[in-house]
Parts: sequence; C-alpha cells; structure tokens
Amino acid sequence: MTFEPTPLAGALIITLPAPKDSRGLFVKTFHETTLKAAGIEFTLRESYFSISKKDVIRGMHFQTPPHQHSKIVFCPQGSILDVIVDLRKASPTYGQYFAHELSADNHKALYIPEGFAHGFKAVSDDAMTYYLVTSEHNKAHDAGIRYDSIGLDWGLEHPIISDRDLSFVALKDYDSPF
Repeated sequence: MTFEPTPLAGALIITLPAPKDSRGLFVKTFHETTLKAAGIEFTLRESYFSISKKDVIRGMHFQTPPHQHSKIVFCPQGSILDVIVDLRKASPTYGQYFAHELSADNHKALYIPEGFAHGFKAVSDDAMTYYLVTSEHNKAHDAGIRYDSIGLDWGLEHPIISDRDLSFVALKDYDSPF
C-alpha cells in the first residue's frame, strides 16, 4: 500500500497492492500493520457495499458523535467519483471538498477520517462501492448534507438521487458537531 495526502487534512488516497499474473488479479484491501505504520488507527467494525447505476449520486453521508466513524472506501467494479467534505470546525480545511476517481482499474481507495461527509457519483453502470467502517450503523446518528451544497459541479443534469439524500440540509445551514 502506498499513501498520498489529499488537500483535506488527514484524508489520504491509498493505492492498493494489486499483483497480476496469468491467473488474474489479487487486490489487498486492508492490512492493519501497514495502516498503523502510516498513522491510521483503524478498528474494523462494519463492512458493506453498494452497486449503483451510472449517474447515481449517493451522499453526502456521515454519522454524528458518539457514533462517528472513519472509512476506507474503494471501487472493485466499475468507476466512481468519490467525494468528501471536511466537517471538522477546527480544521484548516473545514467546509472544503475533495473528489477523486476510484475504479477497478486504478486500485485506489480513500481513507476518510472521522468528521467528514462522504458521497460519490457512479461513473459507470453497476459501479460497486465497498466500505470498511470503524463504527456500526446507528440510525439515530445517521446524517447528511445536500450533495449540491458543497460547491462541486457533479457534471450531471439529471442525477439519480434518493428522496432521503435530497432531504438533507445545505452545508452552510449545517451546525457541525465535529
């Protein structure tokens, strides 16, 4: 694994090792010792994935304290534009977003610290987004901000978005607990 800083404090792009041979490909998605050596304390509590049609936007999601979490997100099938927003009030990058393509071809993952909102746009059909998470889902602390309030041009005239995601407040109106 290699680690590259993003413009947002604490968030990292991880290149996952992906050796290839005559049989195919093997991708290592989690290695605690390597993460610790990079300064990432990550206790895996829950893992899940979504499969999305092209032009689906999911987000911008997070959990509030005391059920906040860090995530490692990667795309083992298809391609997504992964997006994070820093919601930590004391952070020098508070309110800023970062977007990066994650795909089955580039073997990139995104480490997202606590206090960030996360979402993505499916760039391809049947894009799989896989999540490793440091806390279990807690419905009472599951929250979000509107995808179209962060300053990013998503490049879609008619995105496919859930009613729940459309019901979130704008970033400027959100009183962050982080």
